[in-house]
Amino acid sequence: MHKINYGLALIFTVIFSGYSLANTNTYVTVEEVKITKAKTELPKITSQFELLISQFTAELEKPAIESRLSTVATQFANSLWQQATAYMQTNKTFDDRALYWGRLQMAKQLRISAAFYQLSLAEQSTLMSDFELASRGLSDVKFTKNTDKKILVTGFDPFYLHRNIAQSNPSGIAAINLDGVVIEHNGVTAEIQTLIVPVRFSDFDQGMIETMLTPYIKSGEVDMVTTISMGRKEFDLDRFPGLRRSSVAPGNLGVYTGATSKNPLIPFYLGKPLTGPEFVEFSLPVAAMQKAKGKYQVIDNGAIKTIQKGKFSATSLAELANETAVQGSGGGYLSNEISYRSILIRNQFNPKLPVGHIHTPRIKDWVKGEVKVIVEQIQQMFTQAVTAI
Repeated sequence: MHKINYGLALIFTVIFSGYSLANTNTYVTVEEVKITKAKTELPKITSQFELLISQFTAELEKPAIESRLSTVATQFANSLWQQATAYMQTNKTFDDRALYWGRLQMAKQLRISAAFYQLSLAEQSTLMSDFELASRGLSDVKFTKNTDKKILVTGFDPFYLHRNIAQSNPSGIAAINLDGVVIEHNGVTAEIQTLIVPVRFSDFDQGMIETMLTPYIKSGEVDMVTTISMGRKEFDLDRFPGLRRSSVAPGNLGVYTGATSKNPLIPFYLGKPLTGPEFVEFSLPVAAMQKAKGKYQVIDNGAIKTIQKGKFSATSLAELANETAVQGSGGGYLSNEISYRSILIRNQFNPKLPVGHIHTPRIKDWVKGEVKVIVEQIQQMFTQAVTAI
């Protein structure tokens, strides 16, 4: 599996999006700077994992911690994930924000610790990569239930926090709520394991999605992979993801890529432009998933935009053979990109595997009743899909 080069991410973000100096030796990220405001406006949310964060901080201050820093960091990151999933599923909170802010607080404590500063830049990169992946569920992906099928699902962190510090993300809530859950339809069972993805261009460029998904797609261990994000009026199953970025919106590190609808840009993978066709096609069991009952429609979305033709609804890949992508069916942001990357991996290693993306209805802030309805309908989609994969 590929390690994410957080050293390069650090340098890139210092230059382009203004890391803030925590002391003379370390940097605090743009996301971590928002912790102070979040603690003021969301005190219950940001304090939910206060004990774990305090224990982690105390461990970082122990003598000779350098020799076991990696082990301690990944153990606490994995504990954060496990506590977050157990808390939501036990208490039915349907709220992803405590995990997000808890992770940032722990990452900040790690980054500003004296032990972290003693590491080389390469060692810091590896450590932050391991911490991030563990805190996002990768260490906990274990299909242990005796089920007929296995489903791997990803959700996203909250985003647009520069506009609204209280923002939540139904895709992340669905992922946390469904982790380890067993579903059944017409006698066929499936276990769901989940991951959470950051809203950061640098992580995508440095291979986080490939690190998370490739082993499971390549090995044939799973029977379906579904990525989820927020952003639409109804549920969209995005049929034709596009290669290029075109959204002018920043990621959570405040980075703007320079991409626009007139200047769509190819993202990177491990230092080189991502290689693939302008469009790919998903392989989700659409008809089955559209049977999911709930408040919202489940739309088979073929809408795309190209340089040559502008916006239109495509019906086949053949129709897109000579087009240059501006927006895929998932848009021009990271929602589209995670879908594109996951399908690219599928096409390379396991071309018969059902893989695709769900765009959820968008929400403002967080309202439990609204989110609960969305998450329950997502679970219904997976339940309906079980007999079709």
